[in-house]
Amino acid sequence: MKLITPDLGLLFWTGLVFVLLLVILTKFIWKPILTSVNAREQKITDALELADRTKAEMLALQASNENLLKEARAERDAIVKDAKEVATGMVEKAKAEAKSEANKIVESARATINTEKVAAIAELKNQVAAISLEIAEKIIRGELSSDEKQKALAEKMAGDINLN
Repeated sequence: MKLITPDLGLLFWTGLVFVLLLVILTKFIWKPILTSVNAREQKITDALELADRTKAEMLALQASNENLLKEARAERDAIVKDAKEVATGMVEKAKAEAKSEANKIVESARATINTEKVAAIAELKNQVAAISLEIAEKIIRGELSSDEKQKALAEKMAGDINLN
């Protein structure tokens, strides 16, 4: 039975060694382990907080990007609208200038045509007059070629003068 019942001295020394081991472990082992566990826990907590802040910042940036994108689209639409208006204005102005120039050309052509028409009519009148004179001269020479015809013409003219 001696093996089953421990001796008082053995119990004392075992207890003393256990307490000493506990003090040494607490002072040199448990404190650094707990410190590193606490530091790691703090790092994990900080990392989670940083992740939450980063997520919030990302959401804010995403919203900001959406707003910037909307503004850019609105500005692009305004620029396109202005460009279309300017292009339409330029086209209308060019059409008006072309129409005005065409009207000037038509009026100039009409004036030239009228001038040439008047000149052609005057030339035609001159030619008709010259031909008429030539024909009249030939007729009169034929009529007045003999003395009898000259006397008959003079009498006829004298008779016409008395009647008027």
